[in-house]
Amino acid sequence: MLRTKRAYEPASPDDGVRILVDRLWPRGLSKEEARLTAWDREIAPSDGLRRWFAHDPDRYDGFRSRYRAELDAHRPRLVWLANESRRGPVTLVYAAKDGRHNNAAVLQELLEEILR
Repeated sequence: MLRTKRAYEPASPDDGVRILVDRLWPRGLSKEEARLTAWDREIAPSDGLRRWFAHDPDRYDGFRSRYRAELDAHRPRLVWLANESRRGPVTLVYAAKDGRHNNAAVLQELLEEILR
């Protein structure tokens, strides 16, 4: 099972494996509060793409296609993550305020496609 969750929401045992998928650490959040299993910066959007997007919902479609293109270079890691979700819950943790227009949503969509 794959899910996404904002880093500032309390961690839950139901989250299973918690992986931060942002390039930058969430402001004001301690490592203890985050309760992460891992921080995977390699599958986060590049700095250039992150800055271009700037969490502007009007740019989301462009961000989505560019980010998916960046993720092609990390296919083995994505397959591993998808397979991990077959064994138990995997929560993709992100810091963005917008729960629909962010990199974790794109990543979840792609991982679900791999699972099919």
